[in-house]
Amino acid sequence: MILNYALMLAAAFLAGALNAVAGGGSFLTLPALVFTGVPPVSANATGTVALLPGYITGAWGFREDIESPPGISLRGVLVLSLIGGGLGAALLLFTPDATFRKIVPWLLLAATAMFAFGPKLREWAGATGAGTSAWKARCGILAVAGYGGYFNGGLGILLLALFGLLGQKQLNAMNGMKNLVSALLTAIAVAIYAIGGVVEWPQALSMMVAAALGGYFGARVARHIPAPWLRGGIVATGLVMSALFFYGSK
Repeated sequence: MILNYALMLAAAFLAGALNAVAGGGSFLTLPALVFTGVPPVSANATGTVALLPGYITGAWGFREDIESPPGISLRGVLVLSLIGGGLGAALLLFTPDATFRKIVPWLLLAATAMFAFGPKLREWAGATGAGTSAWKARCGILAVAGYGGYFNGGLGILLLALFGLLGQKQLNAMNGMKNLVSALLTAIAVAIYAIGGVVEWPQALSMMVAAALGGYFGARVARHIPAPWLRGGIVATGLVMSALFFYGSK
């Protein structure tokens, strides 16, 4: 029991640190919770709850830079984020644990690939993103928010790429919107998870504290760690976790 909590707290601390500097925290919280005996759907929901404070503080940190992409209002982005996050969370509640256990390795692998090729994806999005029609922008935001409400891994990369495609060019504005959208869709998802009774609250609350501490630590230490090392470590972790989940789903 003590070892299980130690593992969960360590995973949450490292996840908070990773999210503060590069993203990829879900690669640690989900496997740690499943390893300690939490069913996959509850593990995904509980890990999402644990990481919510980091999104909120991240959005607050970028509050002066937040700016909606061209062609869609900030209010529109926020409403679509809430709707998409709610729909994704509701879908998770209706996913049986056995089915989710089979889906998780593929989601982790896809999220790892998105993280690994994130810089190229953002570069391509920035090069081709001269703006798009309003309805395509709305559909894109709704789809990505739905993904985030269902499975949080790789969400930041998807959002940054999407905002680039919509014609946003200022990185601070993109990061501000990324954190704000992540916080909103995660908040509505957490509310739905709570109503659905799939959150393991003792684990979630203790992990929230550890993740918050990890976020502060990560932000302070990040400047001393080369970015390629961080990215390489996160990608390696994602690949290992994907392999373990593929093995466990057989």
